[in-house]
Amino acid sequence: MNSFKSGLIVSLLTLLASPAWARSITMKEGGAALWVFFIVGAVIILLQLIPAMILFFSFIGTTGTMIFKNGKGVKDEVLLHKPAPVKVKK
Repeated sequence: MNSFKSGLIVSLLTLLASPAWARSITMKEGGAALWVFFIVGAVIILLQLIPAMILFFSFIGTTGTMIFKNGKGVKDEVLLHKPAPVKVKK
């Protein structure tokens, strides 16, 4: 019985998927909704460029700072700002 139901479902789906039921896609009847969809999609894609540019220029700035540093290392910068000694109470 289960195989009969499965065969019936498969045959009905095959009949429904025939080319007689297929339609071609036309842009004539799209109208304003299609243009709104395209414009909103383009705006969303273009908005992704803002964080991409922020990340790109921060990477360039970090790399440029590391390359063009005047020979000062991290240790030299830390040693320039020596903390004052603190008295410890016993």
